[in-house]
Amino acid sequence: MHYGDRVQESSTTTGTGALALGGATAGHLGFVPEIGDGQTCTYLIETEGGAWEIGTGVVTDGAPATLTRTLIKSSTGSLLDLPAGT
Repeated sequence: MHYGDRVQESSTTTGTGALALGGATAGHLGFVPEIGDGQTCTYLIETEGGAWEIGTGVVTDGAPATLTRTLIKSSTGSLLDLPAGT
């Protein structure tokens, strides 16, 4: 398991699948440079509506970079079904 400090990226992914990473947000680092391609990390997703998901994911460098999602715990009891938006 790899850990990174101040890692945060945007994503426009919808549904419950892997996240297509959209790049580091201002003042933060990206998953690929900080965690590394093929490495596993823990993650947190929070939606504007207050729903959240904690899980483990594998970072994959590509076009786009992705983060798989394996649920540990969430506010809904399952992977969040992400709505359209960033």
